[in-house]
Amino acid sequence: MDKTRIVVVGGGAGGLELVTRLGRRLGRRGKADITLIDRNTTHIWKPLLHEVATGALDSSIDEISYQSHAQLHGYRFQRGTLQALDRDARQLSLAPVLDDHGQEVLPARTLDYDMLVLALGSVSNDFGTPGVSEHCHFLDSPAQAEAFRRDMLNTFLRYSDPERRHHPRLSVGIVGAGATGVELAAELYDASRMLHSYGFTEMDSGNLEVHLIEAAPNVLPALPERIRGAVRTELERLGVQVHTGTRVVCVEEDAIVTADEQRIETDLNVWAAGIKAPEVLRTLGLTLDRNQRIKVEPTLQSVDDPNIFVFGDCASCPQPDGSMVPPRAQAAHQQAQRLYKNLLARLENGTLKPFRYRDRGSLISLAHFEAIGSLMRGASARSLFIEGRLAKFFYASLYRMHQRAIHGTSKTALILLSDGLNRFIRPRMKLH
Repeated sequence: MDKTRIVVVGGGAGGLELVTRLGRRLGRRGKADITLIDRNTTHIWKPLLHEVATGALDSSIDEISYQSHAQLHGYRFQRGTLQALDRDARQLSLAPVLDDHGQEVLPARTLDYDMLVLALGSVSNDFGTPGVSEHCHFLDSPAQAEAFRRDMLNTFLRYSDPERRHHPRLSVGIVGAGATGVELAAELYDASRMLHSYGFTEMDSGNLEVHLIEAAPNVLPALPERIRGAVRTELERLGVQVHTGTRVVCVEEDAIVTADEQRIETDLNVWAAGIKAPEVLRTLGLTLDRNQRIKVEPTLQSVDDPNIFVFGDCASCPQPDGSMVPPRAQAAHQQAQRLYKNLLARLENGTLKPFRYRDRGSLISLAHFEAIGSLMRGASARSLFIEGRLAKFFYASLYRMHQRAIHGTSKTALILLSDGLNRFIRPRMKLH
């Protein structure tokens, strides 16, 4: 009897955790054929991309090769980008893979499935703002984070020569004061200090000007007021110029223009203002919500097809109180756990259970300067405010939990030991 074919599209945090568990449980034992599809060849935890962007994290060390990980954990990997879906034939189409010169590396292909899981995540939403795509960096992928890092290093080098400076101080504009924008702003001040200490540039953090621009009345609009206030105070202490209640109307090569006709001169621009579902979702013939996310049942099955499961940022999943699961990393992690159990139940003709989101709190890291957040206390949903070393510990533990899910306990312990040694034998910042 042919093995059940389970195809997962998207190797982000949730997708990789899911195929790892399925591969260990089903793939290794020959009970199912598990395939992961992703456009990239490597994985890195998306909440860390702001650290890749400043060089605080060396992506060449922390990234995971899908191909080697698949061999170790009982699933198969195919590189590609979802292009079309034929639900009647239970077949998906992948676009050809091209190299940097536009030459075809892999041809267009089709894959058959019995159960399909879509974990395509989200991308930055520029809301059609003029100039954003031309003059802003995005942090949706490791490649984009690396592009910003190279541009940042070159800009610091240029400002080492007073005659080549465009403005009195090196100016970075960050549009969007969510977690990515806030954490990147703090990391930039840390990066400038390290670059100065390594002799990379004569400039220090006193020569850096970071503008954090947010249309909402305060930073981190989705988080509790106590966290918002504490984070803003710390950002302003670092020197970040926070512009709240400020809407951006266009971005120029050397400036960000706001609705109140303010022109903020910049050398580097980053757009981190909101997310949207990938455009390919519009072409799949599945029912979408007004935010273009795929509508799913509480069991994470598409409302149109019980053989298609969707989770993470690209899913519109209802909760008993009528709300929708928020697009957060912890939600994708929890959904991956529920979906793993539901897929096993589907294979065994069992009952699928609904997903129930549990808010575990929020944590924000401001480089090595500070960490601030809250933890939810049991079923009462009362939050415990934390900061300082305790908050840093819990923030770091989030990544270790992800590593444990995809590597196992023993290997994660070895990685933790290796990371500790690297603090002594490697520079604190990627300088090349």
